[in-house]
Amino acid sequence: MTTLPAEKLRCFYPPIAPHAHDLLDVGEGHHIYWEECGNPAGKPVIFLHGGPGAGCNENHRRLFDPRRYRVVLFDQRGCGRSIPHAHLEANTTWHLVDDIERLRILLNIERWQVFGGSWGSTLALAYAQAHPQRVTELIVRGIFTSRQKELDWFYQHGASMIFPEVWQGFIAPVAEAERGDLMSAYHRLLHADDQVIRLEAAQAWSTWEGHAISLLPNPDFVAEFSEAHHALAIARIENHYFVNKSFFAPDQLLLNAGKLHNIPGIIVQGRYDVICPPQTAWELHQAWPQSELIIVPDAGHSVTEPGILDQLIRATDRFADC
Repeated sequence: MTTLPAEKLRCFYPPIAPHAHDLLDVGEGHHIYWEECGNPAGKPVIFLHGGPGAGCNENHRRLFDPRRYRVVLFDQRGCGRSIPHAHLEANTTWHLVDDIERLRILLNIERWQVFGGSWGSTLALAYAQAHPQRVTELIVRGIFTSRQKELDWFYQHGASMIFPEVWQGFIAPVAEAERGDLMSAYHRLLHADDQVIRLEAAQAWSTWEGHAISLLPNPDFVAEFSEAHHALAIARIENHYFVNKSFFAPDQLLLNAGKLHNIPGIIVQGRYDVICPPQTAWELHQAWPQSELIIVPDAGHSVTEPGILDQLIRATDRFADC
């Protein structure tokens, strides 16, 4: 695959506002924010954001042709506009899978396309394997399956060799004696009684991700991930999920990929994705041979990488009239 000239790359559809939005009481103290955009009579699609804990933003609406798609987005438990903020109780992958089904039933949708990137790809795969009869197509990018080797790569070793100077900021809140298990050390810090300690740890955790998300340095990402409100949700929720292996059995998503046999799918992956390296996307494609794997040769992790965005728009356009 070759890099396309910039003038031929597809980009976001124009900005669009939701025509419906609300908070859905999903029980156990959680209320999730959801919104609907585009054509109410169009092809239904649900967008699953990353993190876990990142929330949706306005650009996520713009990945789909608003004339042809009925676009549903929601902020997962504890983040974005959902309440309570950064709340971890009754917050697991399987609670989120159930929330997706609640939204589908609420909106009277029989089947829909499922779109997710990064952690959103994890959740998309988990949902599709649990409810394959409800999924028309899968579009996933920046593949993450929450295996120990993937977590160790970004939070213990591996990525530190690519960003050694940034890594110093990530390990700074952790006592040197505890750095052999950074995930557990951060779990203690993010649950500390002292609010200052919690926030310092959250910002260090989230800022590390903000530095690594794009192929080239992007100070806007670093600023967004460093902001206190955002950092607290993403750090606490990510760490909560990751110390629990995202509530999966070992290799669960790859071992159960046969359940996707009848679902058309496109996998979009940046060649130089430091957060979710291409090995996992390749392994998913091998386990799900009906999928199409597209490796973008000059991209990192972010959905806004020009080549990744181009391929995602092409994918949603391709499936729009199916």
